Amino acid sequence: MTEQDRDGVADVSTGKPNETAEGPAEEAGAGTTGATAGEPTEGTTGAAVPEGTAPEPAIPELVIISGMSGAGRSTAAKCLEDLGWFVVDNLPPALIPTMVELGARSQGNVARIAVVVDVRGRRFFDNLRESLADLDAKQVTRRIVFLESSDEALVRRFESVRRPHPLQGDGRIVDGIEAERDLLRELRGDADLVIDTSSLNVHELRAKMDAQFAGDEEPELRATVMSFGYKYGLPVDADLVVDCRFLPNPHWVPELRPFTGLNEEVSGYVFNQPGAKEFLDRYTELLELIATGYRREGKRYVTVAVGCTGGKHRSVAMSEKLGARLAAEGMETVVVHRDMGRE
Repeated sequence: MTEQDRDGVADVSTGKPNETAEGPAEEAGAGTTGATAGEPTEGTTGAAVPEGTAPEPAIPELVIISGMSGAGRSTAAKCLEDLGWFVVDNLPPALIPTMVELGARSQGNVARIAVVVDVRGRRFFDNLRESLADLDAKQVTRRIVFLESSDEALVRRFESVRRPHPLQGDGRIVDGIEAERDLLRELRGDADLVIDTSSLNVHELRAKMDAQFAGDEEPELRATVMSFGYKYGLPVDADLVVDCRFLPNPHWVPELRPFTGLNEEVSGYVFNQPGAKEFLDRYTELLELIATGYRREGKRYVTVAVGCTGGKHRSVAMSEKLGARLAAEGMETVVVHRDMGRE
């Protein structure tokens, strides 16, 4: 990544409410103009709000940004701030419920809050667990965004800015990275969205954040279908991995070798092979079943990694078809080809 600070990006300015933040849902009684306080209006149901009674405060939407030091937390936070979120960096986890309560009292001026929490807080994990339990008990809508990156990329970033890892102590940078991974492992498993920034620059990370949070309405479930090549390694942010190497490789067909799976002839070759169409049909049905469970469990993002040997032919063709199937089922879907053109 470029333009990095210790989080791999420029520092986030925090603590200032964004005046353009959208307000929460309309308060009780809104839209019933012309009525006297305490009197029901025509067409409304239920008991009237007594005169002098304050409306129930709207609880702000909450996003918790965490992840590996140097993986781009600051860039992710800055992106949300630009989208109108109230962003607080390095807030002690024990204060998150208090922050949400203050937002609820803002009369809609702070409708969306993003909090960056990380190992700089030291007693990070235990306090965060308690805060998450408190938020769940209060039925606060919250999501966790986890920024991930490879050890090699993190070491390179820390060395480029000549700053120590916050957990390395008297050891090496890799010692601090290993300690941080152990500390964050359970939180990573609970994350709603995991973004691997190993090969992303600042602008690409911002584009990913925009794709997830810039929409006016949050979809039930968003899917990223990513083709990849096994010879370049598994995507670390994949929730599900599909192996297409059971199909004949177009690489060994001279007239198809120069093209990718985006080519109609290559795609036709792949799906004319025995089992290709059946695999697509059945895996689509399986994903529909999994998606139902994800929605039930409150998971809003899923990354499906589709792999072949080089990430050029079979995985690309299968990803395109699978993404189209999921989109046809009403799921917002993005198709990404990680290794296409890498050879």
